[in-house]
Amino acid sequence: MTRQTALPMTVIGGYLGAGKTTLINQLLAAPQGRRLMVMVNDFGAINIDAELLQSADEDTLTLTNGCVCCTMGADLFMAIGDVLDRSPRPDHLIVEASGIADPQKIANAALTEPDLSYGGIVSVVDSENFASLQDDPQIGAQIESQITCADLLLVSKTNEITADLAQRLAALSPLDPLLAKDSIPLADLLLREVPPPDLEPATAIPSHSRYLRWSHTSRAPMTEADLRDQLRNRPRALYRIKGFVQGNAGRGWLLHCVGRQVSLEPIAQDSGTRLVGIGLATQISAKTCEAWWPSAPSN
Repeated sequence: MTRQTALPMTVIGGYLGAGKTTLINQLLAAPQGRRLMVMVNDFGAINIDAELLQSADEDTLTLTNGCVCCTMGADLFMAIGDVLDRSPRPDHLIVEASGIADPQKIANAALTEPDLSYGGIVSVVDSENFASLQDDPQIGAQIESQITCADLLLVSKTNEITADLAQRLAALSPLDPLLAKDSIPLADLLLREVPPPDLEPATAIPSHSRYLRWSHTSRAPMTEADLRDQLRNRPRALYRIKGFVQGNAGRGWLLHCVGRQVSLEPIAQDSGTRLVGIGLATQISAKTCEAWWPSAPSN
């Protein structure tokens, strides 16, 4: 039997709320004629046009353009094994790293699995929050490590890279950053050859702070005024919040919070409030989150 060509694996990294999911949506919508397999942490943020979606179940989305999107379980190597066993095998595997994950550790799987080849690390840089994140003594080293390991830097949420941001990135990486908003030829991103890095001992990979993950579900509806008031009083250490908030009469909101920035998008919503939050465990506790949003028990 002829041995299959090694499957390229690309990791998309970047801190919480940087814009990784937006890039994933672009990849799925315009795969440049290739069958992509995208492994993500959460389907909730992936926006698939109805015309593009062929079928869906609890763990997998299948698209009419040949792409597949699946949830990433706790065991990365088991998930990769499932991908390698698929027939036909995809042309490229894309892994969206959690915002608090080390993308280099995930990419190392491509260096140790014989049926995978190293497809590089794409790090998304949040132009609005990068400076404050880098200057944070608790998470600055983690933010910097996501830049230093990258093979491609994409700067989000801006039309122009400021001199300060350019200087900060230049001190961490020799790469020329690109604007994520530009129509980047994604085929160039995926098809170019990326020289694999040398494997480093696990002790050489910087550790990062512990994080608290808080979640909340409720059927109680809220008015927009009450919701905005609730968000104005949210704990500062709850850095990232996303999910759905139930309103009245079958309406609600898609909620994204990054730092002090809030985005509310009106949507049809009749399945209750479902929120997930992430913050530094040294600065916030589950009790603090429950006291802030007390209308129903958190999960």
